[in-house]
Amino acid sequence: MGQSLPKPALRPFLAADTPVVAAIFVAAIQELTGDDYGEAQQEAWASTADDEEQFGKKLAGELTLIATLQNSPVGFASLKGASHIEMLYVHPSAVGQGVGAMLCDALEKLAGARGAKILTVDVSDNAQEFFLKRGYVGKQRNTVTINGEWLANTTMQKTLAEAAPGAPQ
Repeated sequence: MGQSLPKPALRPFLAADTPVVAAIFVAAIQELTGDDYGEAQQEAWASTADDEEQFGKKLAGELTLIATLQNSPVGFASLKGASHIEMLYVHPSAVGQGVGAMLCDALEKLAGARGAKILTVDVSDNAQEFFLKRGYVGKQRNTVTINGEWLANTTMQKTLAEAAPGAPQ
């Protein structure tokens, strides 16, 4: 009989998580985006976590969830306001284990509970397929400047399903 992989779990972000979450952010950018972004672009993007105090404050100011495997953080995602996924990053070692899907499912449910009808996200080129498979539709291409480097991304959106009257929430 094969051994099953540990199941990911979710918990709220704590200020003490900031260093490990910043490391997940940097590792995901450095190891997962090389096909779509150049080294200078990756470095500029990853440098947004250099000031860990500011990075932690940003996450604390949003609804941020931490995904764990065997109690160790392996991913995180944040919801800005009721209807925008601000960040969703998974450590390269945990890719393909359902961590990103679990984080996205949770944010979609929380957005719906906050009254959002449509959820938006600005996705990197390497994340587009993940969101397309989840029913998100590209709406516009964007170019952002980070520390002097230009990076392209795509604004995508998903219409959230409304619960049928009388259905359990």
